[in-house]
Amino acid sequence: EDLMFEVTSSAVENLKSYLEQNKIESAVRIALMQGADPAPLGLALDESKESDKVFEEKELTFLVDQELLDTCGSTKVDFMDAGYRSGFSITSTNPHGGSGGCSSGSCASG
Repeated sequence: EDLMFEVTSSAVENLKSYLEQNKIESAVRIALMQGADPAPLGLALDESKESDKVFEEKELTFLVDQELLDTCGSTKVDFMDAGYRSGFSITSTNPHGGSGGCSSGSCASG
């Protein structure tokens, strides 16, 4: 029952600047990216729903569907600074499809 939700400071900074640059005020959803197999976790801007668990991190609001949280276990949002391949990386203890790899789904690339 002790689920961890962690957002690194670089991920917070990059998300904040992305939202500010685009004048967006929105919660950030951790969601399964459709169309990929195994489906990586990615970030999406969204409104909170009844089924969400809400995490407040340094003035940002993160939403994770309770069912997804139960499936994925502890989840960590990080930002990989790798030149043109920079982007958000979301890892969890039980990745969907059992791949232990890094899923690079990003809502804020560029």
